[in-house]
Amino acid sequence: MVGLAVKICGLTREPDVEAAVKAGADYLGFVFFPPSPRSITVSRAAELTKLVPEGVTKVALCVDADDDLLGNITSNAGIDMIQFHGTESPSQVVKAKKYFRLPVMKAFAVAESKDVIQARKYELVADYLMFDAKPPKNATRPGGNAEVFDWGLVANEKWSKPWFLAGGLSPKNVVEAIRISGAKGVDVSSGVEDAPGIKNSDQIHKFIEAAKK
Repeated sequence: MVGLAVKICGLTREPDVEAAVKAGADYLGFVFFPPSPRSITVSRAAELTKLVPEGVTKVALCVDADDDLLGNITSNAGIDMIQFHGTESPSQVVKAKKYFRLPVMKAFAVAESKDVIQARKYELVADYLMFDAKPPKNATRPGGNAEVFDWGLVANEKWSKPWFLAGGLSPKNVVEAIRISGAKGVDVSSGVEDAPGIKNSDQIHKFIEAAKK
C-alpha cells in the first residue's frame, strides 16, 4: 500500500458503491456471510462490482466458507481479493491462494495482546492482515459490530505485510485511531451507515477525507 489506504466494507447498494469510489476509497468490501445484515449473493455482488473502476480493489469477506462457496465467489463475483474473517488456519490461507489465485487478507479479533500475537502465524502466508475488535459475547458475526478495541495493542508491532485497522471506526475517531495505532490502512462498515448495509454517502466522504489527511 502506498500512502494510507481506506476500505469501505459491507456494501450492498449501487449508490453506496458509487459514493465510496467517488470519495476515494482504495478497497471495497462485499460480505458473503448470511448471518450478517450486509450479506449479499454472488450474483448481486457481480452487479455491484461492475461499477468499480480499475485501481479500486474489490474484496470478498468470507467467514469459514467452504470451497464451493469460495469457488463460486472467485469465479463469478468479480472480486480481486479474499478476506478471511473467521477461524481459517494458515494452511487454509495457503490453499486458497494456490487454488483461487487471489491475494488473501486474514482478519483477527483483538481484545488483548495475545490476540495480536496470533497474527504472527499468518504473517508469512497472508498477503494482508487486519486487526478488528473482538465481537460481543452473543454476537452473530465476527465484524461490523461497532466495537472498538485498544489501539495501543498494535501500536508498537512491526509487520512484514500491509495491515488494516478495523472495529468501530468512524469519521469522528479515525484520525485518533491512526495516530495511536500507526495504521497504514483503515476499514469501516457500521461507522458510515444509517442502518446495517445502508451507507451514508456524506459519512463515507467525511471518513475518507479525515483518514487521508
